[in-house]
Amino acid sequence: MSVLATAPERRRLVQKLSSLRTLTEDERRVLLGLPMRVRNYGADADIVSDGDSPHECCLVLTGFVCRYKMLGDGRRQILSFHTPGDMPDLQSLYLDVMDHSLGTLVETTAAFIEHGAIRGIMRKHPGIAEAFSRDMLVDAAIFREWMTGLGRRDARERIAHLLCEMFLRSRAVGLARETGFSFPVTQADIGDALGLSTVHVNRVLQELRRDGLVRGNFSNLAILDWPGLLAAGDFDPTYLHQRPETAGGIGAVGRALEGAAHPAH
Repeated sequence: MSVLATAPERRRLVQKLSSLRTLTEDERRVLLGLPMRVRNYGADADIVSDGDSPHECCLVLTGFVCRYKMLGDGRRQILSFHTPGDMPDLQSLYLDVMDHSLGTLVETTAAFIEHGAIRGIMRKHPGIAEAFSRDMLVDAAIFREWMTGLGRRDARERIAHLLCEMFLRSRAVGLARETGFSFPVTQADIGDALGLSTVHVNRVLQELRRDGLVRGNFSNLAILDWPGLLAAGDFDPTYLHQRPETAGGIGAVGRALEGAAHPAH
């Protein structure tokens, strides 16, 4: 069963696209007026499956989603993680058949927008078309960075890099605290994304805690040493292409963490 999206839910899309490109007031109004229907999903449910031919795009409103592929023997490769505000199947506007699945990792609410509605506003509003195109290009940039990590980074670098990425992505859409964020995944999910065993993921997380870089677990992670975590992951945020005034930048994160660790008297 689906229901119409509420105004706060519609703002998720505006907030995400605003982190990538400046939107005019008219463009914001048009995006807020898109017809959306909302559906709720439990954890570990497919939103779109490999081989489907969807006629609508999905906007994540709450929860957490991943793209993934299944091998013939049942092994899973997670291709990307997606926070509220993301439209992880936007490429279905141009590709007739899904070549991977889109599934939930926790209970998730998603809004669906017909392809025809998206194409209509893209034709009439070039700025919105540019924002959607930029979103897909940033997706491709993230894929390139993940490929580099899987091919050349060791386990500690991969996990630290992923934590830096997800913190900045969450922060850009208002889903992170100044000193941490919720990354609602299991150690098995991290292993499926980074090509590591659950035991190896657990060992690296313990190392990061012991070294004073982070505290807590993935679902409630506090960052204690942002420069140290950046160095551990060999992290350069350029590939995220976030607007500095929206994301705040690495320097702003460092200042916020420093202020939290040493509050003014």
